[in-house]
Amino acid sequence: MQLDYTKTTTKPFDEVVQAVEEAAMKRSFRTLHIHNVQATLADKGFEIPHYSIIEVCNAGFAYKAISAYSPIGMMLPCRIVVFEEAGVNKVMLMKPTLMSEIMPEAELGSLPLDVEEILKQVVDEVTA
Repeated sequence: MQLDYTKTTTKPFDEVVQAVEEAAMKRSFRTLHIHNVQATLADKGFEIPHYSIIEVCNAGFAYKAISAYSPIGMMLPCRIVVFEEAGVNKVMLMKPTLMSEIMPEAELGSLPLDVEEILKQVVDEVTA
């Protein structure tokens, strides 16, 4: 089971985070929150390289998933992680198709694959 879809880029970190938000919006996904994990940990005295978690959601897709199987909310919203590692920035999507593998009783049909294909386009766009 492949958990992620990951690409790397040498673009500046903040530019990549902003590009994820913009690319998702172009595809009707709203950014719910950007967690600046680096800053949060620094407040507690822990130092790590740049690290942000971007939560995105398409209300129509979320409605279909939750209507089909309420517990699926444990796997929402979709997350794209941007982090610095070994001098490059990685953009990592947790694959939405995992929902069907982890919760087959949800019977989501092609919905997770449809969402995954759209969000892979986001990752591809921002790392190109």
